[in-house]
Amino acid sequence: MSNIAEFNTASNADTDREHEVQLGLLRALCTAAGENRDAEAVGKILDQLISYSEAHFMSEELLMRLKSYDDYEDHVEDHLQMMDNLRGIAASHAAGDAALIAGRASELLGFIGHHIATRDRRFADYVRNGL
Repeated sequence: MSNIAEFNTASNADTDREHEVQLGLLRALCTAAGENRDAEAVGKILDQLISYSEAHFMSEELLMRLKSYDDYEDHVEDHLQMMDNLRGIAASHAAGDAALIAGRASELLGFIGHHIATRDRRFADYVRNGL
């Protein structure tokens, strides 16, 4: 890429694709848990979602630090809250308590959807405007 504008556009597109993967995994978890699929199937989706989210958040946080993003702490707090919730769902799943997983995953889908629409959108605007 030859200039910052091209980098910013590619970066935003990459992040948008990452969000779609993350949302897709979370929707798959909601569906699997809601349909009472076997524990192994739910566990695989949950493991993928946790691993993917950890990598995505690490990448996003690194970019925020590189850009000296002014809302870094609050943004990261959302990431920590999501990971805490995912790990809580995983602990419930490991304990064989599947009853509430679908509802908790659905709530998390709303939370991350709001996060993407607000905090991530603000950060994308920040990057796009070269701030």
